[in-house]
Amino acid sequence: METTDTTTTGSSASSPFPNIPPVIETDDREYRDTGVPSTVAIAGHPLHPLSVIFPIAFLAAALGSDFGYWLTRDFFWARASIWLIGLGLGGGLIAAATGLSDFLKIERVRKRNAGWIHMILNVSILVLTLLNFLIRLGNIDGRILPWGLLISLVVGTLTSVSGWFGAELSYRHKIGVVGAGSKRYP
Repeated sequence: METTDTTTTGSSASSPFPNIPPVIETDDREYRDTGVPSTVAIAGHPLHPLSVIFPIAFLAAALGSDFGYWLTRDFFWARASIWLIGLGLGGGLIAAATGLSDFLKIERVRKRNAGWIHMILNVSILVLTLLNFLIRLGNIDGRILPWGLLISLVVGTLTSVSGWFGAELSYRHKIGVVGAGSKRYP
């Protein structure tokens, strides 16, 4: 599906992305722009996409181990869950630091709904993960059902939605990619 945008240049230009405000915003100038590099990178490689991999995996695995506990009532799954949640929280804080740097230093991120939604969802995920960790301390298996499992399910769902908006920032708005574009506008 291609969209035609005549408002940015006065002439017809097309982008292969739909424009469905306020959820999906497309700016043809960003589509043609080279992109904005991340503010936290090593040799031009952005660290935020790299740093989110482990927390996402740990928190998804915690949801799986909570389900494992629900099905078997085996303490192994309860112990696995608290470790996975703790590791997901620690890794999530590192990922949050790199993402917050881009959010604060790249104006283009703050000008897009995807940037705000991604940031708000990630803060919510960290708060819920901290809560999930704290309610289990001292009673590792006693708090999994129903609250621990429910919080893990909500965190898993929010992580999926947040990841989609993070991809919007990278692929549609070309933020945190290799490029020499403006941090404000293309």
